[in-house]
Amino acid sequence: MSLKLEGVSKISGSKTHIYPTDMELQKGTMNVLLGPTSAGKTSLMRLMAGLDKPDSGKIYWEGEDVTKKRVQDRDIAMVYQQFVNYPAMTVYDNIASPLKLQKKSAAEIDAKVQEMAELLQLVSILDRKPGEISGGQQQRCAMARALAKDVGLVLMDEPLANLDYKLREELRIEIPRLFEASGSIFVYATTEPEEALLLGGNTATLWEGRVTQFAPAMDVYRNPLDETTARVYSDPPMNFVSVQKEGAVVRFPNEQSAKMNDGLASLPDGEYRAGFRAHHLAVGESLSGAIEFDAKLIVTELTGSDTFVHLDTMDERWIGLVSGLQAFEVGQALKVCLSPENIFYFDNEGKLVASPHPKPEKLGV
Repeated sequence: MSLKLEGVSKISGSKTHIYPTDMELQKGTMNVLLGPTSAGKTSLMRLMAGLDKPDSGKIYWEGEDVTKKRVQDRDIAMVYQQFVNYPAMTVYDNIASPLKLQKKSAAEIDAKVQEMAELLQLVSILDRKPGEISGGQQQRCAMARALAKDVGLVLMDEPLANLDYKLREELRIEIPRLFEASGSIFVYATTEPEEALLLGGNTATLWEGRVTQFAPAMDVYRNPLDETTARVYSDPPMNFVSVQKEGAVVRFPNEQSAKMNDGLASLPDGEYRAGFRAHHLAVGESLSGAIEFDAKLIVTELTGSDTFVHLDTMDERWIGLVSGLQAFEVGQALKVCLSPENIFYFDNEGKLVASPHPKPEKLGV
């Protein structure tokens, strides 16, 4: 079982929603589409589902060309961020509806409905109609109906966005178990890098209608092919600063320097971009062997357990992550530190040339 996209694109007027894309998804895999709003995640899913027809390229399901095949004739289920249920039916009948169309027996239908209701915490409201339950419960009902179908391809477009935190975290753990048990191809869209890592499987990073990388989630996170992918797979986006490489040394704009390891020292001398994630920037503390920078606080964001600090450093805007609630003042001068072993290096074209992590033999694209 496989879903294959060959040169698939989508254009509307003068706007390109999806640039020519090649991608192959295999049976029993979790595939996360990660990107900001309007990156093209939903557009790509609609092409996979057959809701939209590509302007170029072909789509194959198990080797068969289904590019022009109607969505009703495809082996798929789809869950949207905005839930869709049958208002005149009870929750039980909503979940059971696709099974009845498949002409399952009453016993099979009841067993599957109970299984989905248990998983998605709907047992106590099976006799209610969608208008009598909360929005979060309606979303869970829509998810249960889609998952009950046992189809080959399950498309989930930010399905947990409208749920409360506790249930969202529980389902993030359960969804990978579900797809492993079903053997289906799961495609899951999200704007959150953390969610992509929690779900595991493969990640496709999207930016302005382009798939910038497609590979196992941890490979993409540890070895982003370029600056764009690194920004997409970092929350907040990765910080950058221009540096000068001279032999085995990298010089920063504040005249501080860092030694490169043997593998990185073989790169040609010249200008590069150093990138690092927010949690690798130590704010207001010293680290042994780290590079120190003078910074000015622009603004803070309190998340409850952590504080994001926005900094002006050497004409660059950086974001650091500090544990706990910190009482910094806007305009305050701060010392920030960065360990050389946490730095990614990119060339002038934005391509990754050196990573802090061992590089797999082959990175997906």
